[in-house]
Amino acid sequence: ERDIYKYAILNAIACEGSERIERPESYKKWNARSVRARFEQLPLNPTIVKGIQHMVRQIYHKDFFVDEEDQCLVLGWKGRILYALSTWKP
Repeated sequence: ERDIYKYAILNAIACEGSERIERPESYKKWNARSVRARFEQLPLNPTIVKGIQHMVRQIYHKDFFVDEEDQCLVLGWKGRILYALSTWKP
């Protein structure tokens, strides 16, 4: 977790212009792009989603959350989505 968030935070705060590795954009925009490119979004396995949610509630801080939204697994902190994961096929 530390390694993942460390680079995301560094990229968002300290880098601009060509030094910036990632450009944050909403997962809904990426989903729309994928649909336009004729990819098909696959549904999440509800058993896996529930298992992850249970684990997060047991182990992690109460403000960290995992939820399902628009067939994406969203991970967030204090109500703000940080990452969205989804599965697609061409």
